Amino acid sequence: MNDKHFHRRNLPHLYLSDGIYFITYRLADSLPSDKVTEVKAVKRDKKLGDKEKFKRLLKKYDEILDSGLYGGKYLANSEIAEICKYSLHYPDGKDYELICYCVMPNHIHLVFELIEGNKGISKIMQSIKRTSARKSNQVLNQSGKFWQDESYDRLVRDEKELFFIIRYVLMNPVNAGLVTIWSDWKYSYCRSEYIVM
Repeated sequence: MNDKHFHRRNLPHLYLSDGIYFITYRLADSLPSDKVTEVKAVKRDKKLGDKEKFKRLLKKYDEILDSGLYGGKYLANSEIAEICKYSLHYPDGKDYELICYCVMPNHIHLVFELIEGNKGISKIMQSIKRTSARKSNQVLNQSGKFWQDESYDRLVRDEKELFFIIRYVLMNPVNAGLVTIWSDWKYSYCRSEYIVM
């Protein structure tokens, strides 16, 4: 049986009890409030079903994140990046099959397939973010909010979409100018049967 859960905060979320998901989550200070307001305005003004406008919105959001101009770039710290990598591998085989991820300086892209008996995406992401935030704040000798509350998530519809998402995730450090070859980024992972490069 395929359980469904839908809720909305700032972003809509449709969670099924199975399927492949693409998740992006970011540091709490990675986008300044005026940029978030600007992106929300474009989203609010878009016509229903206007895919091109929505793609431009996502591209703008990605460009702002990849620019690294705002907030702390805590995930560029190798100790914190390793904490994040561990937090992504820990649920592998328990709640999901990890397909790929990329830990960027201020955000993380994650792709996984839920496995039977998982505790649900909300709880999986709460656990990942809570554990990595607590340990990262210890390393940084700080306290307070580490991750943005909400994540962007998308149910992957088919194999073609999965191919493009994996390519996008792995090429993110290249497109951001951090490396010239995707495999040189030591904070990326892709399960061998899914490597598309």
